[in-house]
Amino acid sequence: MEIYERYASLFLHSNATFLCERAHAERAAAAHAATKPKALAFASATPPGRPTTTRRRRTSRGPRSRGGATPRRRPRRRRRRRRGSAAGRRARGRRGRARLGAALLRVLRRLGAARDCIGRTRGPDALRHLHAVPARHFETGWVQHHVGKVHFEAADYEAAVRSLRTMRRVEPHRMAGLELLSTALWHLKDDVELCYLARHCVDFDARSPEAWCASGNCLSLQKEHDGAIRCFQRAIAVDPRFAYAYTLCGHEYVANEDFEKAIGMYRHAMRIDERHYNAWYGLGAIYYRQEKYELAEYHFDRALCHNPTSSVLHCYLGMTLHANQKCHDALRHLRRAALMEPKNPQARFQCANVLISLDKYEDALAELRAVSDHAPREASVHFLMGKVCKKLGRLDDAMMHFTFALDLEPKDNNLIKSAIDRLEEPDVSEDEKF
Repeated sequence: MEIYERYASLFLHSNATFLCERAHAERAAAAHAATKPKALAFASATPPGRPTTTRRRRTSRGPRSRGGATPRRRPRRRRRRRRGSAAGRRARGRRGRARLGAALLRVLRRLGAARDCIGRTRGPDALRHLHAVPARHFETGWVQHHVGKVHFEAADYEAAVRSLRTMRRVEPHRMAGLELLSTALWHLKDDVELCYLARHCVDFDARSPEAWCASGNCLSLQKEHDGAIRCFQRAIAVDPRFAYAYTLCGHEYVANEDFEKAIGMYRHAMRIDERHYNAWYGLGAIYYRQEKYELAEYHFDRALCHNPTSSVLHCYLGMTLHANQKCHDALRHLRRAALMEPKNPQARFQCANVLISLDKYEDALAELRAVSDHAPREASVHFLMGKVCKKLGRLDDAMMHFTFALDLEPKDNNLIKSAIDRLEEPDVSEDEKF
């Protein structure tokens, strides 16, 4: 009712103002006509037979009035914006805050689901959740760090480097994740960018373990394993709870063939983080080199439980199962590794070895041909293809592949020449290692 009364008063006030202005205009016109000169009045007289009304100048573009004169144009008044009541404004504010809160909860729900999938090693689901967030949230350091981590754990190092570079661009001060970037650059053998990254990290924050991990990876790529060990030990001294530094240090001890210290580093990393699959993999690799295949199978299987999306772990577990005479299980893991990473020929090469053990020579030859397409200058592939062709009775093809292997790897000429000399003879029972 208050609003209606206000509009009624405004309407009455506007009508009264209009009537006053019209009366004032009529009085002014009458006074002006009375003071006109006679000649002008005679000249402006109307002809007989018409009403003697004073003609006025038309002041508006609208239609004339019935009396022959048009009223003066009313001055325009600025429209007042309608403002609701205080209760309405408060209601609109509450609705806006509710919409903002709902949008924020949707983003947080996506990020939480992605973090949960990463913890459960469900990389594809984590990527799906991370790519579903809005663009302004996707281009942040936290999201790009976790996208790079998922690609890194799947051994897709090129995609991991792209995401982690974006992380550095949007958050130059962020140190978390740089240890993964340096390791991915180590796998890609990009020594120039790795050296620049290590120098930048140490200059920016020398008290962070990520900086010394980057420096250690840089020295490791240059085959300076002792210097790399010192850098990783510095990272451990800076942060004793940083498990990845222990794992990298263990890798360098393995490169120096100091297996006892490497085992100690891997076990320390596992005590800090039981789900740290890199340490389980490191122990399995040591036991595999020491031909302790039962222990190697156990550790590779535990590593694969924590990271089932790694084609490298599937490949090593398949090799270990093959050594334990579990050929069908080994073939299953190796084929899965080949499907997960088609560009990696190692899994298909080991798959061919398993097929040879199962006397499936045609299938083995098909796998070896696919491997030679990816690695045409690998002498071991041609040597194994020559042995398979000999098993199939294709002596000309066997001679061709043995010759290719001899040209590509002259230092193993004794083994290859002996295989060529015994080309017409049946194969011996013992395995020929290349």
